[in-house]
Amino acid sequence: MNIEKHTAVVPTNDYVFKKIFGQVGNEEITKDLVSSIIGKKIQSINLDGNTILEKELLNGKIGILDIKATLDSNIICDIEMQVENRKDIEKRLMYYWSKLYSKGISSGKDYITLNKTILILITKFEMTNLKEIKKFHTEWKIREKDYRKTILTDVFELHIIELPKLEKFINKNEKKEEKLILWAKFLLNPDSMEEEEMKENKDIKKAKEELDKMRQDEYEERIAELMEKKIMDDKAREAYVYEEGFDKGVAEGLIEGTKLGIEQGIEQGIEQGIENGKKIATKEIAKTMLETGEKIENIMKITGLTKEEIEKI
Repeated sequence: MNIEKHTAVVPTNDYVFKKIFGQVGNEEITKDLVSSIIGKKIQSINLDGNTILEKELLNGKIGILDIKATLDSNIICDIEMQVENRKDIEKRLMYYWSKLYSKGISSGKDYITLNKTILILITKFEMTNLKEIKKFHTEWKIREKDYRKTILTDVFELHIIELPKLEKFINKNEKKEEKLILWAKFLLNPDSMEEEEMKENKDIKKAKEELDKMRQDEYEERIAELMEKKIMDDKAREAYVYEEGFDKGVAEGLIEGTKLGIEQGIEQGIEQGIENGKKIATKEIAKTMLETGEKIENIMKITGLTKEEIEKI
């Protein structure tokens, strides 16, 4: 089988990324990647809790494929591959970090028991708010405005890897991140890695071997293709909604409402639950559109509801 034809089976596909770096048994690979990002040697890493249930993937719970890890027994770490630039991604990062951090305390326990939480975001796009920053790896902590060297607390740490900036950064020849550059090259284009680079870095070589195994597996290829199709479908739906000229609030409601319906459906019980969730979201979307004065013909076109169903809402 010619693995070069398997365009969906690439490390930036979030399903493929999680299979390589989130799978129990691949701890050494993930440990090396994370160490190169945070700039510290990790002694141990636990990848339990990263099981991928294909049934959930195929029924709509796609995109929630971050990797959860515990570093050196007490540091919470979450790694996410993001292919598409989503609205307000910076706000989502802060919210997600706070949820992870707060999970570390049980009822009745003291705040001192909260663990350090590291969030790692790897993107296949340049973030809008970071356009002026040329390097591809940025590290964020809470610092004082005038005393930049003073960090309020070390419990918060956010790392952002913008893969498209890789070429610009390599030209600066920053040796301190040489290993991270090699990992970034692997993530962006694994087939461009030179044999010498692979030979000198056993963990990157092992990651490439894991990738090639997936490329030889038709089932894994199919799942990766479905993930890619899901992203394309989401983009097409969003583009259609905005091109139709709907009010911004209605457009965002349409997009987020559909996602909400899917999430509610999963909680209610996979197949039947998702169907119910979609119906709930569809009616809520139609109600919002009616309240904003949208024409019934447009509502029918977007939601798939009949005129009679809409008039009953």
